[in-house]
Amino acid sequence: MNRDQATSEPTTEGPPKAVLVGVDISGVAGFDPSLEELALLAASAGDETVARVTARRKTPDAALFVGSGKADEIREVVQGTGANGVIFDQSLSPVQQRNLERHLGVPVADRTGLILDIFAARAQSHEGKLQVELARLQYLSTRLVRRWSHLERQRGGIGTRGGPGETQIELDRRMIGERIKSLKVRLEKVQRQRGTQRRARLRSGSFRVSLVGYTNAGKSTLFNALVKARTLAADQLFATLDTTTRALWLEQAGEAVSLSDTVGFIRELPHRLVEAFKATLVEAVEADLLLHVVDASSPAAAEQQEQVLKVLEEIGAAGVPQILVFNKIDLLEPSRLPRVAHDELEAGPGPRTPRVFISAHDGRGLAELRGLIAQALMAGRAPRSVDSPETRFESAH
Repeated sequence: MNRDQATSEPTTEGPPKAVLVGVDISGVAGFDPSLEELALLAASAGDETVARVTARRKTPDAALFVGSGKADEIREVVQGTGANGVIFDQSLSPVQQRNLERHLGVPVADRTGLILDIFAARAQSHEGKLQVELARLQYLSTRLVRRWSHLERQRGGIGTRGGPGETQIELDRRMIGERIKSLKVRLEKVQRQRGTQRRARLRSGSFRVSLVGYTNAGKSTLFNALVKARTLAADQLFATLDTTTRALWLEQAGEAVSLSDTVGFIRELPHRLVEAFKATLVEAVEADLLLHVVDASSPAAAEQQEQVLKVLEEIGAAGVPQILVFNKIDLLEPSRLPRVAHDELEAGPGPRTPRVFISAHDGRGLAELRGLIAQALMAGRAPRSVDSPETRFESAH
């Protein structure tokens, strides 16, 4: 549950209990009727899901998002389960969030706030922490009116305008604004340092390979299997946020390549996070080759693959050559196992995309994957401008 936005929170033993709410908006793709991904996000944030509520609407209700009738139903579920809060699978406006908290009597978080909470808990590097803090402050700055609503009713006395509440709002907003400016300056310095390191790698002629994919597709497990690293690999969403780069030796090519593990993507990844993690995502933009890791065991594998392609297009990396890596075949039923180790897919007028089936857990298919990377390396490296990745990212926004 988003602790920064809580109005009141009952003290209970064990993890906070959350009611999940999803609304199927007519004409808006991406609705998850099972709310399974939201439940995984909640678990990653340390919350226990005690109930799930879904609704259908043509358009969101301006005041309560779900309408008063469904809000009453959610309140009954909260009271019946003893839930500590409610999490919505969609983004809420500050007004909707404030009204829902008043109506339901418990803290309310939305998908964006939940993801920001997880990122704040998982960031390890100095740069990652700065990026997450910037995104969270930008998110919270729009919700100050709700946080200080208990002071807005106070007035300073006869003949005065405003009062302590308004003063506190302005003070808080100014403090957050100054902190945001400070974080941006510090991030620009860190990003310049990272840019210097990238330019050094470009001049060295190193072939750059980046792992991308939906969160929890097994990127970090694959990274560890390929380069014998010790990056955290856990069965949870956003287990790792910080980019890690190691050398990967390819016997077939008699040469090493630079392999980077990047932050995982997710449906409706908050735009503020895309902006804040620009320096991290540039690793994908500037790569010579992307290993697009797909969880082959997931029922939503096709949708997750599309979401990754969408984010790659948003950051300007859609044109980088890819190898589709269908991971976790060890979790497939025997009847669903692929008949070949690798093949090619035709996805439009461009060249075919190689696809390989692997298990980063037990090592199946890793030799074939190394061979495909070596083929891409030996096929030639088209030279790129040193500044082109950042330029493409900026033009995409």
